[in-house]
Amino acid sequence: MIFVSNNELTDPRINLAIETFLLKELPLDEPILLFYINEPSIIIGRNQNTIEEINKDYVEEKGIHIVRRLSGGGAVYHDFGNLSFSFIMPDDGNSFRDFEKFTKPIIEVLHQMGVEGAQLKGRNDLVIDDKKFSGNAMYATNGRLFAHGTIMFDSDISEVVNALKVRKDKIESKGIKSIRSRVTNIKPFLADEYQNMSTKEFRDVLLLKIFEVTTRADVKTYELTDADWKRIDKISNEYYRNWDWNYGKSPEFSIERRKRFPIGSIEMKMNISAGLIQDIKIYGDFFGLGEISDVENELKGIKYEHESLEAAIEKIDVKKYFGNIEKSDIVELMY
Repeated sequence: MIFVSNNELTDPRINLAIETFLLKELPLDEPILLFYINEPSIIIGRNQNTIEEINKDYVEEKGIHIVRRLSGGGAVYHDFGNLSFSFIMPDDGNSFRDFEKFTKPIIEVLHQMGVEGAQLKGRNDLVIDDKKFSGNAMYATNGRLFAHGTIMFDSDISEVVNALKVRKDKIESKGIKSIRSRVTNIKPFLADEYQNMSTKEFRDVLLLKIFEVTTRADVKTYELTDADWKRIDKISNEYYRNWDWNYGKSPEFSIERRKRFPIGSIEMKMNISAGLIQDIKIYGDFFGLGEISDVENELKGIKYEHESLEAAIEKIDVKKYFGNIEKSDIVELMY
C-alpha cells in the first residue's frame, strides 16, 4: 500500500479532486491510502437531489461548502472534527459493495485504540452501540475503484442536524426519532492515552497502525508532483467547483414516486405528456455501478403504462445500476 498526503489542505473541492485524480490518472498497481480533513461541508451522494438534502438558508448563512462526490450513498456533514479516508485500487470485479473488506483495517485499528464496540452494521455504516460514527461509499470506473468513508472523531453533531434535512421515511425505516439519537463521535470511547488528541493526531496514529510502522518516515509514500497538482486543479474546476455538478438543474416534474428499499432510497421524477415519458430524473442514496443517466435515457419516450414500462425495465440491468433489487420493484415504483 502507498500513502498519498494531501498537504493538510481542508478545501473539499480540492480533496475530492485529489481522490478523483488518484482514481483516474494515477493507476498504481498497489492500493493507495488517502486521508483528508474538510472544513465545514456537506458532501452530496452522486445520485442525490442536492436541494432536497440540505437546509439551504442555513448552509448559505454559515458558508458551508456543498460538494457532490462521485460515489453513491447519502449526504454527509464534514467539519474539522471529521476524518475522511479513501482506499483506491484496481477493481478485481468482486469488491464493489463489499464494505466489510475496506472498513476492516479501520475497525481493527479502532479496537487497538480502545474502541472495542466498533463494528460494521447494515449496508455501509460503522457503529458503536448502534450509534453511527462512519458512513461509507464506493465508486468504480475503468477497472479501478475507491472505497471511502468518514470517521466522526470530534465533530459538532448539532451542525450535522442543522445543515442536513433528514427525510421522514429514512427516520421511520431506522426506527428512530432524531438524528442525534443515532450518531456519535468516537473520541469518548478511545483509551485514556488518546483522549487529548486532535483530529490530525488521530489521523497520524491511524496511519502508522495501518502501515504497521512506528515513524512517519517508514510509511511508503507517493509525493504529488507539480504536474499532478495542475491536473488536480483542473479536475476541481471541472467538477467540484462547478455549480452544475454540485447542484444541477432540477426542472418541475408532473409525477413523483419515492420508496425506501434495503439498498437505499430511490426517487423517480417524471414528466408525462401525450402518454409518454418526456423526461425523467432518478435520485437516491443507493450504490450503483455505471451512470444513472443511462437508465434515464432508456426510459425516455416510453409509454407510461405498466406493460410498456415492464418491457423497458426488462432491458436494463437493474442490479448493476441500483444494487440487489428486482426489476419488478422498479416497475412498481414508477407506476
